[in-house]
Amino acid sequence: MPEMFTTKIALIVREDLAGWQKLNVTAFLASGITASAPEALGEPYEDAAGRRYSRMLGQPMLVFGASRAQLQGAHRAALERGLTAAVYVGAMFATGNDEANRTVFRAENPEDLDLVGLALRGDRKQIDKAVKGLALHK
Repeated sequence: MPEMFTTKIALIVREDLAGWQKLNVTAFLASGITASAPEALGEPYEDAAGRRYSRMLGQPMLVFGASRAQLQGAHRAALERGLTAAVYVGAMFATGNDEANRTVFRAENPEDLDLVGLALRGDRKQIDKAVKGLALHK
């Protein structure tokens, strides 16, 4: 019987992005959640020839699609519930490095973030409340 996780991970990506942007945002958000939860990493993988591969998160991540308004609503819900969050704003597409990303993020209006992606990790029930009404990404 599969293990029942007490936590849940949700990645929410804005639906109106180009395909490459959706993939880019998803990858960055997943890395943010991984960095905040090293205890959630599984063991390294090994193939039949004995070659070792990197560890990955040991639990599923659900990917949702959302509008900007829905992302902002999920963000507010996450803040209210104290959930672990990783964020990606539109201005980050125009930067070339992590320091510049932090600079453009800090310049955003915290009450009106131009969210293009949001990753959440926390108690299953609290994550469900934060993503209520969102559909899985198509």
